[in-house]
Amino acid sequence: MLSSLTSQPDKDREAVLRERENVRVVVRVRPLSEKESQAGFQSIVQSDDLNCSLLVTNPAAQDGEPPKVFTFDSVFGQNSKQVDVYNLAARPIVENVLEGYNGTIFAYGQTGTGKTFTMEGVRTVPELKGIIPNSFAHIFGHIAKAEEGKK
Repeated sequence: MLSSLTSQPDKDREAVLRERENVRVVVRVRPLSEKESQAGFQSIVQSDDLNCSLLVTNPAAQDGEPPKVFTFDSVFGQNSKQVDVYNLAARPIVENVLEGYNGTIFAYGQTGTGKTFTMEGVRTVPELKGIIPNSFAHIFGHIAKAEEGKK
């Protein structure tokens, strides 16, 4: 990507380089578990993927009270797919690492919120692989395509 940056005006190049350094916060909402559904729990979180926001409804709210809205860099709803999470949230970081920049991906949240599934997934089912196995495949694919003399 650096070669494409050099042909852009300095202002655009600087904006792209600054974005590489940004900390981005991505939220993924997991669906209710079978146990939660059987117990009659209802989700109070709605995702607005297009506006990158979550709407949290107070179950004890008065009629007409609007939900609280929280905005993030990206939001993935309950039906999001592992590949979509990887492509939007992790792939740019891995690409930057392959270009020599530092990158960090970490999952943070309460126990039972889906961090392990998002990061590891189910390695034996391709569409359920998480960020870690997808990153490894991306990196080793890049290495396999590298010109001779690069490791």
